[in-house]
Amino acid sequence: MSASLLLCLSASAGEESPGERFANSPNPVIWADVPDPDVIRVGDDFYMVSTTMHLMPGCPIMHSKDLVNWEIINYVFDTLEDSLRYHLEGGTVYGKGQWATSLRYHDGMFYVMFSPNDAPFQSYIFAAKNPRDKWEQVCRTNHFHDSSLFFDDDGRAYVFYGSGAINLRELKPDMTGVKEGGIDMTVIEPDEEARGLHEGSRAVKYNGKYYIMIINWPEGRNRRQLCYRADNITGPYEKHVVLEDNLDGFPYAAQGTIVDDVDGNWWGFIFQDRGAVGRVPTVMPCRWIDGWPMLGNEDGRIPKTITYTNRGEAPSRIVSSDDFDSDTIGLNWQWNHCPDNEFWSLTDRPGFLRLKTSRIARNIYQAVNTLSQRMEGPECFGSIKMDMSKMKDGDIAGLAAFNGHSVLLSVKKMGRKKYLVKHNELVNFSNPITLEVQVDDEEEERIEIKGNTIYLRIVADFRLGKDLATCFYSLDGKVWNEIGNPFQMRFDYTRLFMGTRFAIFNYATLNSGGYVDIDKFDYKRVEDIETQKLDKTLGYNTHTAIPSSASTRSTCR
Repeated sequence: MSASLLLCLSASAGEESPGERFANSPNPVIWADVPDPDVIRVGDDFYMVSTTMHLMPGCPIMHSKDLVNWEIINYVFDTLEDSLRYHLEGGTVYGKGQWATSLRYHDGMFYVMFSPNDAPFQSYIFAAKNPRDKWEQVCRTNHFHDSSLFFDDDGRAYVFYGSGAINLRELKPDMTGVKEGGIDMTVIEPDEEARGLHEGSRAVKYNGKYYIMIINWPEGRNRRQLCYRADNITGPYEKHVVLEDNLDGFPYAAQGTIVDDVDGNWWGFIFQDRGAVGRVPTVMPCRWIDGWPMLGNEDGRIPKTITYTNRGEAPSRIVSSDDFDSDTIGLNWQWNHCPDNEFWSLTDRPGFLRLKTSRIARNIYQAVNTLSQRMEGPECFGSIKMDMSKMKDGDIAGLAAFNGHSVLLSVKKMGRKKYLVKHNELVNFSNPITLEVQVDDEEEERIEIKGNTIYLRIVADFRLGKDLATCFYSLDGKVWNEIGNPFQMRFDYTRLFMGTRFAIFNYATLNSGGYVDIDKFDYKRVEDIETQKLDKTLGYNTHTAIPSSASTRSTCR
């Protein structure tokens, strides 16, 4: 069977075991924002960490049995408290917070290390015996950008880090900080051919050699995955290009790691930028050729489809519907910045998420207690049912496709009247340190709403060259109406630096004390992207919600 089409984590077994079956999966294996992945295997379990920056709780721990199907099982921390800006006080931390994180297992303990790209510029080290249990902070230590923890065979601990030059620093054996008098040196200087973006270290030891995986984007050339290797941890290191591919015509993939399975097979786990949905992970064979971990199929390409052994895992479910029947927030949800826990509830009205206004905000970027989930490709939609009866004058609540460029379906209470407004917001930061926000707001359409219940829906299309969000509303959950024009979503590293997310929000512009109740969040990922089948799934006559005998943006069923 061709390695370009096979991801079989029990390839040497020859036959399926009870509870196992062969299955096919397209790449990317998660078509959602899971950037800067680090993946390890402990026994027959794979664990992954990813970047979520200013979202809380942060540093998601994901689990899989097969590298294809993943679920979020925990977060390393509930909140970061380096400044009040994490609480949207005196500024913001958009694009800061928890960055590229390293995950390792050593002597019965799981460790993560990350360093926020923000003051006080210190790394966190957390540890846990069981990744599903509470993680404890071990220490704060030096700032190590794009770090990779590494435990050598003799038990000594190190961190590779840096952008441009890659450095090596020795840590104390108990992980409580750097080792005084230990190794502290630059081990890799990019040569002239590799000048440009050069970071994202991931360190692996194989057959006695040290391997460092690096993302590289030379000026004027394609992004690519480099690998450096050496006989000694301090070098000298030699360089090789191990992947240069733009799967499906999207930008070239790079940054990630390699990991082995229980049968000794090796796999690459590398992300690819896919526009507004974010940075998505792909899986591919890793073939050791002349001592180099060459990624992709025999042609060096990321396979479009992989066949793998499913060991009973359900499909990836890192985005999901929620009826809010639990008394705890589901693991797929994250708050925008630290939440104010006094002003949201799942128990005040069982079966509903209550979002109460707590302070005055001018826009969604300043609003506390905005709750979000990822979006997924190729297409998806999310809907909410919202009770608006307790909104106060000046309150704004609804559903958004949230990013640096956002589209919002906002119910605005103005006096005794309520209006549904479809508008677009673009955030800019007036201060590069505090990231105080300035927002351009463009209103497209406004409709007066009678009654106290409304359904809001956003449909997202992340196919190549699309990145469109289309907005709908309904008064009964059956008849849907398009509002406004399709919105061009964007990924912008100068703003939020993440994929677009569904966001449920409620904030006050005049006086606090109002609230909305969210009855449910309905989510659907559409894998079959043929227009007719998509429209049938959505319940529309056409993708733009136009009945066969009606004009644009009319009512549809």
